[in-house]
Amino acid sequence: MEKTTVRFVVNNQSVEVSAIPSARLLDILREELDLTGTKEGCGQGECGACTVLLEGEAVNACLVLVGQVEGKRIETIEGLAQGSILHPLQQAFIDEGAVQCGYCTPGMVLAAKALLAENPTPTETEIRVAIAGNLCRCTGYTKIIKAIQSAAWRART
Repeated sequence: MEKTTVRFVVNNQSVEVSAIPSARLLDILREELDLTGTKEGCGQGECGACTVLLEGEAVNACLVLVGQVEGKRIETIEGLAQGSILHPLQQAFIDEGAVQCGYCTPGMVLAAKALLAENPTPTETEIRVAIAGNLCRCTGYTKIIKAIQSAAWRART
């Protein structure tokens, strides 16, 4: 298949890649742009390890073809911190002990960011629904939910 040039914005930086339009966004982010915070778990859209924000919406990068992101904005975990200052969600995950192995953390944080952008005062049930597509085998979700609640509370105060 013939490669084409695809232009989009990642973490507020314009990028241009040459790829076959059916290449997975996940592979382009990791292999072409060296944004390895986006993880591959299942490769089938079931685990959420590859969650990124596409136009502010949480999506599985393993299911998005690079040809679909022409002219669009993508945010990865690398785009959250401002230098050495962590995003409030990242800090809340640390403060609440919501990370163990860390493999699911980037996807969880981005799913939470999409939720809080849409609903700054979510209930526990709404948080559970928002992160339902992100699997964690280590924490049991209690600390993750508490971290999201903490970040939401900090944003309001």
